[in-house]
Amino acid sequence: MKSTPHYRSCNLCEAICGIEITVGRDQHLDIRGDKDDPFSRGYICPKAVALQDFHFDKDRLRHPVRRTANGWRRITWDEAFDEVAQNLRRIRTQHGRDSLATYLGNPSVHNYGVLLYAPGFIRSLKTRNRFSATSVDQLAHHLAAYLMFGHQLLLPIPDLERTRFFLILGANPAVSNGSLMTAPGMSRRLQEIRERGGKVVLIDPRFNETARFADQHLFIRPGTDVLLLLALLHVVFREGLTRLGSLAGFTKGVETVADLVAQFPPERVAPITGIGAEQIRVLAREFAAAEGAACYGRIGVSTQEFGGVCQWLINVLNIVTGNLDRAGGAMFTRPAFDPIKAPKTLAPRGSFGRRHTRVRKLPEFGGEFPVAALAEEILTDGAGQIKALVTVAGNPVLSTPNGRELDRALERLEFMVSIDCYLNETTRHAHIILPPTSPLERGHYDIAFHVLAVRNTTRFSPPLFPPETGAKHDWEILLELQTRMTDEGFAGRVKNQLLKSFLGPERMLDLALRLGPYGARFNPFSSGLTLAKVKKAQHGIDLGPLSPCLPERLCTADKKIDLAPEALVKDVERVKEKLLDDSSYQSNGHLRLIGRRQLRSNNSWLHNTERLLRGKPQCTILMHPSDAAHRNLVAGQNVLIRSRVGSVAVPLEVSDEMMPGVVSIPHGWGHDRLGIQLQVAQQHAGASINDLTDPLAIDTLCGTAAFNGTLVTVEAVS
Repeated sequence: MKSTPHYRSCNLCEAICGIEITVGRDQHLDIRGDKDDPFSRGYICPKAVALQDFHFDKDRLRHPVRRTANGWRRITWDEAFDEVAQNLRRIRTQHGRDSLATYLGNPSVHNYGVLLYAPGFIRSLKTRNRFSATSVDQLAHHLAAYLMFGHQLLLPIPDLERTRFFLILGANPAVSNGSLMTAPGMSRRLQEIRERGGKVVLIDPRFNETARFADQHLFIRPGTDVLLLLALLHVVFREGLTRLGSLAGFTKGVETVADLVAQFPPERVAPITGIGAEQIRVLAREFAAAEGAACYGRIGVSTQEFGGVCQWLINVLNIVTGNLDRAGGAMFTRPAFDPIKAPKTLAPRGSFGRRHTRVRKLPEFGGEFPVAALAEEILTDGAGQIKALVTVAGNPVLSTPNGRELDRALERLEFMVSIDCYLNETTRHAHIILPPTSPLERGHYDIAFHVLAVRNTTRFSPPLFPPETGAKHDWEILLELQTRMTDEGFAGRVKNQLLKSFLGPERMLDLALRLGPYGARFNPFSSGLTLAKVKKAQHGIDLGPLSPCLPERLCTADKKIDLAPEALVKDVERVKEKLLDDSSYQSNGHLRLIGRRQLRSNNSWLHNTERLLRGKPQCTILMHPSDAAHRNLVAGQNVLIRSRVGSVAVPLEVSDEMMPGVVSIPHGWGHDRLGIQLQVAQQHAGASINDLTDPLAIDTLCGTAAFNGTLVTVEAVS
């Protein structure tokens, strides 16, 4: 007999789809979309069905383990905590506080316990060497938001429910279902834009899955999006298409932008981008004329040499055409748990360039250094050298530039501890692994993704299963380590128990909901939100469409939008020096490598589930037929791809969906390292694109890894 349906949101990607789970015989889970979820409306992707594979995975660690000369050995939690704290304290005393470092991986953002408790633990280490997946993902978005709007989380979100013109650059939302634009069922949403008479345009070096739902697709050379955006703005200003409207009263720097973009007429950039001058002019006119238009750019423009400038110019285009804070344009969310109003210890406004890395002098952002510098900070001797590392739900060996170099660096650490449930390519270097409970054993609330959603909703997911005996949640692990790093002995144990008993994550969440924009505060007669009310609404609560909120929501000192931040304006000089001379973009026989997102994958952490890996190999290189013919290559054969830093071999797929001169490999693969314990992933190892990407190739403005546009050669495997 099946159990009563359990309702929750899926935590495996940004889409936060509502799902319905029933438990059948032998603990088999029937997982399907929740048709009553007001946000996802029954949509579900293959990843959600694999939640059961993750929960029941025999390779998932259930107990703390220590690495020994004879392999991994199970230890008690007390042994593990004692050993971690002793080693971190010893190294900090011997080598200084900056000899410790932390790295938070992508799954951390999908876990509200980690989001609430990781900041306190990191502060307890007293190190400035903090790293995360942000600088190989969305850092450019945060930089633009901080410099323009005063807060790194004031991220404009396309109002897809009402937009009439959706311009997409370097993204594949039909597969990602958003990505810094939480929008489950994206294919349906794109169709709805067209059905109401709107238009969808995609700019990308690949005719990807989203292109199939677009009215128009234009190929662009990787790394030249910044020139396209400058040319679009040139047309808008030159032809008098600006219409700031209500934004005019609190927007400064318009004249500076106008003077800047005057140097980039379409004719000047067309030969470099690969998009014709007249096509650029028509695109600018259509965007400016639409009644509600939104420009959106993602990984393809965020992780390149000019990612910071790209995300700034996307905001500028939305602003000067009157499409910021406007229905159908790009708007700010009003989430029930509002990080903009939260304590700075949980959601700081941001910072930029207050300090720099020891070796390459790369700038910090939001208290973190670019992870492209992590390996060199471990390998380079001297004061401040990293000697110990704590990773939380991350696999930087596969997700950061030149993973082989980071592999070598991690081997040199005196001590490493990982809060992770798998023995993977990164955690195999740890001395201690502390595994948390599975997602189905803990409550879930999407703090981050409600901030990025195309509609305001809220939902709490209770645990489906009780934790296994002796298991600990992520937040309990972090809190215990924080206590031991700040106050040992009896006082520390008492403090730890008080925090657990009286201020656990649910109490913190309830407090945030009460004090949020829809909250009940502490009025027992209020109809506003409390955690109890959210829990009672098992399908979630619809809080309405995005709504105008400026200038009240701005966090700049003068409550004005800074359209021309000095650091971004100055960086345009680098654009001119690097890109405007067409000869500087010549590849000299090389191809340009880009990544690609896959529906049945999310970085490296979903590759140990057999149902998601069925069918033909997913880790292949896509190449245009003319490029294959020029190299005497045929579909299906293994090819060797070389870059400045390394080489990998993968099967070849020949497809005219690729722009000539550009090839694509998906990210997150490369499960062929010795010492991992991922049986399914090892059978479908693939190759890591980040054995080819270069840690020296960065956006020098902010240090983001420039993954897209890596120069490579491709030849048959001899």
